[in-house]
Amino acid sequence: MPTSEQRVLVTGGSGFIAGHCILRLLEQGHFVRTTVRSPEREPAVRAALADAGMTRGERLEFVAADLMSDTGWVDAVSGCDAVLHVASPVHIGRVRNEQDVIGPAREGTLRVLRAARDAGVRRTVLTSAFHAVGFGHGHTDRTFTEDDWSVLDGPGMDAYGRSKTLAERDAWDFMTAQGGSMELVALLPVAVMGPVLGTQVSGANHIVQRSLNGDMPGYPNMWVPVVDVRDVALAHVTAMTSPAAAGRRILLPGGPALSMHRIGSILRSHLGDAAHRVPTRTVPDVLVRLAALFSAEFRPVAADLNHVKKVSDDRARRVLGWQPGSPEEAVVSSARSMLDKNLVKN
Repeated sequence: MPTSEQRVLVTGGSGFIAGHCILRLLEQGHFVRTTVRSPEREPAVRAALADAGMTRGERLEFVAADLMSDTGWVDAVSGCDAVLHVASPVHIGRVRNEQDVIGPAREGTLRVLRAARDAGVRRTVLTSAFHAVGFGHGHTDRTFTEDDWSVLDGPGMDAYGRSKTLAERDAWDFMTAQGGSMELVALLPVAVMGPVLGTQVSGANHIVQRSLNGDMPGYPNMWVPVVDVRDVALAHVTAMTSPAAAGRRILLPGGPALSMHRIGSILRSHLGDAAHRVPTRTVPDVLVRLAALFSAEFRPVAADLNHVKKVSDDRARRVLGWQPGSPEEAVVSSARSMLDKNLVKN
């Protein structure tokens, strides 16, 4: 089948990154199949994608499949040239039972890889995360590269970080021992922001939503590396076919990290009155550290106070020809989409 008309499976079609991958794939003329946990989800996902400007929607089909069950995966991968495995539980911060996050991430990754291999899929692109690279190290001035792995029990690590690290390690171990002729690429985006799909606000977009709602009394002295979801989607589609990407981990930073105060300034400067609840105050470090003693929710924040993580984009630019837009645009587009959809307080 010509490169311009590949059949591609995208796992977790109701998700934020997955939805933008579907939009990009359809725009480029591919046939797309996506998974949802229940067939009843299809109308809502189609409506969200249509609202975002989906083209060639007749080339999109749905299959019911769950990361924790073998049911449906043979049908999902059948006839596919490539798989974008994007689906994974997202729980930032404290969770009651870490295995509720780690188990599905690890088991689901291996389930998808086995099904893809058995179906003769040429290449699978795994959505990992910077959480599998730059967390748990403590403060360091070095620039993180694809050679780094997060420290599972290090400062600032949480269940989500452990789930992404362990799932990606499992994927590479599987490829070494059982991958056959299938190729694997792992993409590792930093905090992903950008236009929301439907009414679901996920990932780092919550920072923008909470800022606009005035849910934070002030910002901690914390820096966040941000990348635009549309650039992440383009990287997935490019990694699907780039010969040089096979067998690589590829970090996806959108540029230098933004301080939380800078995110607030961007919102105020671009949104005017709509940003009147955005915090202007700073939360003293001592209060953040005190809160971390009593609440696991604040421990990752306390671990990263006054520390800017530097992330290399060298491999993404060399291997994928990647030229992302600005983190500022990701913040603004996230905010405007939420305002348009009435997902923030009036």
